[in-house]
Amino acid sequence: MQQNIAYVALVVTDYDEAIAFYTQKLHFTLREDTVLSETKRWVVIAPPGTTGSGILLAKAANEEQQSRVGNQTGGRVFLFLHTDDFTRDYQNLLDHGITIVRQPVTEVYGTVAVFADLYGNLWDLIGPER
Repeated sequence: MQQNIAYVALVVTDYDEAIAFYTQKLHFTLREDTVLSETKRWVVIAPPGTTGSGILLAKAANEEQQSRVGNQTGGRVFLFLHTDDFTRDYQNLLDHGITIVRQPVTEVYGTVAVFADLYGNLWDLIGPER
């Protein structure tokens, strides 16, 4: 048996502002943007160099979904972005004015910093030990 996680849904307020943030500030790749209806699109993004799973940007369709935007995990780190060059990518966060929630620290698994995306979701940026 072989299985994998293809997508993780990230609830957003607006497709275009989310695409702009992830592609322009984090340099993610826009893999797909297909219109499904007047209000729904199939939008998939992924970090550069990723060939497997992606993030499905899912526009909040009602009040309950909108209440989850930016807080899908109750304030815990939601997504973990591994990098081959922590210094480069951390500097990119600073250069784009992205909110740093926790400064870099060295852990047994590498160097890690926590940042918030445009909606406030928390991400770990994890790289090889500096």
